[in-house]
Amino acid sequence: MSRATLFFDLDGTLIDSAVGITRCITHALAQLDHPVPTDAELRGWIGPSLRTSFMPLLGDSAKVEAAVELYLERFESHGWLEHQVYAGIGEAIEVLHAAGHRLAVVTAKNEPHARKILAHLPFGHRFEDIIGATADGRLSHKKDLIGEALQRLSLAPEACVMIGDRHMDIDGARHHGMRSVGVLWGFGDEQELRDAGAHHLAGTPDQLRPLFA
Repeated sequence: MSRATLFFDLDGTLIDSAVGITRCITHALAQLDHPVPTDAELRGWIGPSLRTSFMPLLGDSAKVEAAVELYLERFESHGWLEHQVYAGIGEAIEVLHAAGHRLAVVTAKNEPHARKILAHLPFGHRFEDIIGATADGRLSHKKDLIGEALQRLSLAPEACVMIGDRHMDIDGARHHGMRSVGVLWGFGDEQELRDAGAHHLAGTPDQLRPLFA
């Protein structure tokens, strides 16, 4: 691939945020006296928008909004710190930046929280912009977030590549006719990413570098 603008997902691509996300979901449901899904089920919540995941469980838009508010309250105080950076991703970001690629983060995470996390990552300053979900849910699905990123950065889809760990990342890229890379160290699996139509798969952060050499 020639020099491109690379859109990186956050959760499951740059950071392993399972602990923070699942604890915040558990907190929200416990506050609403609602049974909490198993850990395995909760891992499936990482990637989609909060409202997309809460609605089938709660079945009521008022309850969903209350759950989102409770989630965000705990995330603001504790959850944003409960993550680990994936081994090798920082080095890969530095190499891609040094090679002249423009970098941005496109995430379904609430944008202020995404910015807070990136500001604390050693390579966070390498990203030109961070595009995340709006609190009111207007921007929450990946295709809309990618659309927002293209608009903000004045880019054509063919000049960009979406890099992420879930089918939503690949689906969103495909919606815009954009190339995509599925990463295998996050919360999705190879079959999910292949079925979604990822153009390339990367098993480790090291494998991103040759794709964009």
